[in-house]
Amino acid sequence: MSRLDQSPLTTGGEELLVEVLPGWLQFPGYRFVAALLVVAAGIWLSKLLVRLLGRPVARRFARQSVAQTVLGIIRGSTVLGAVLVAGSLVGLGIGNIVLSVTVFSAVVGIILAPIVGNILNGIFVLADQPFEIGDMIELEDGTRGFVDDITIRYTRIFTLDNTFLVIPNGNIRERDVTNYSAEDERTRLSLDVLVTYESDIPTARRLMERAARDTDDVIEGGPDIRVGSARYPANPGCLIADYADNGVLLRLRYWVKSPYKIAAIESAVRTEIREAFADADATAEMAYPHQHLVFDDTSGEARTAVRQVTEPPETRPAADPTGDAHPADDPTP
Repeated sequence: MSRLDQSPLTTGGEELLVEVLPGWLQFPGYRFVAALLVVAAGIWLSKLLVRLLGRPVARRFARQSVAQTVLGIIRGSTVLGAVLVAGSLVGLGIGNIVLSVTVFSAVVGIILAPIVGNILNGIFVLADQPFEIGDMIELEDGTRGFVDDITIRYTRIFTLDNTFLVIPNGNIRERDVTNYSAEDERTRLSLDVLVTYESDIPTARRLMERAARDTDDVIEGGPDIRVGSARYPANPGCLIADYADNGVLLRLRYWVKSPYKIAAIESAVRTEIREAFADADATAEMAYPHQHLVFDDTSGEARTAVRQVTEPPETRPAADPTGDAHPADDPTP
C-alpha cells in the first residue's frame, strides 16, 4: 500500500504504534496483538460507560425500552470506534472498510433487506409506544404474556406458559396487539349465561351480580371507572342480552383489579354462579337445548303387512291388494 492510498488514520496509527512501542516489543505480528488489545479495551470501556451512564440515561428517558436502546447505541459506538482504531494499527484504512462494506452490501442487499426492515420497524415501535417493557399484552392468536425486552430488531415476550416468544419488529407491527397495562390495569370482563324462560329473570340477574362480587380480585363497587370520555359503573352488572331459542341470554359485566389472573378469575365467577343457581330452589335454572317430538291425528297413517314366506315362489298363493290370499287358491283343505 502506497502513502497515497493510505488514509491519515491509517498512517497516524501505524506511526504512533512504532513511536510508542520500544524496539524489543516490535516482534513479528505485534500489530495484530496490539489490535486485539485495542478491541478488548474498547469492549471494557463500553461496559464501563454503560455502567456510569445507566442511571442518568434512565432518568432522562422515562421509557425503559428507549433508555436501553440509547445505552445499546453507546455500547455499539464505543466498540465500533475501537474496531476502527484496531484496523488502523494493522494497516486497514477507513476507505478500505467503507469500500468493503459497500461491495458486501451490494452483493447481499436482498438478504439484509429483512434485517433493515426490522430495524426500521423497531424504531417505529419505540416511537409509537404501543407497549412498554413490563406490560401485559395479548396477540391476535390469544397468546398472553409480559413484554420482557424491546430492541431495534425484535420484541421478546415472556408468556404465561413460562416460555419466551421472540417476534421480529416487522411482524409485531403487522399484528393486532391488546395492551392490558397501557393506562389502567383494571379490566372489564363479560360472561354469558343462558337461563330458562321459566326462571325468575330478576332473581337470576341478582344472583349473578352477587356471585361476581363474592369473587376475589373482582371490584365490588366504588367510583365510576373512566374509559376515555365515558364512565362505567365499577360494580358488577347483569343485563338481558338476547331472547334465544332455548332460553334468555344474560350477560354479566364486571371489572377485575388486574389482568394477570383472568382465566382463574373467570373460572371462580362461573363456579360462584353455578352454586348460587343450585341454591336458588329452582327460581333460576340454566338452560340447555331441548327437542320435543309431537304426534297427533294429523301426523298421517302408515299400514304395514308382514308375512313369513316358507313356500317356493311357484306354490306361493297369490295375494290381492288388501294383503289377503284368495280362499280358492288356498291348497290346504
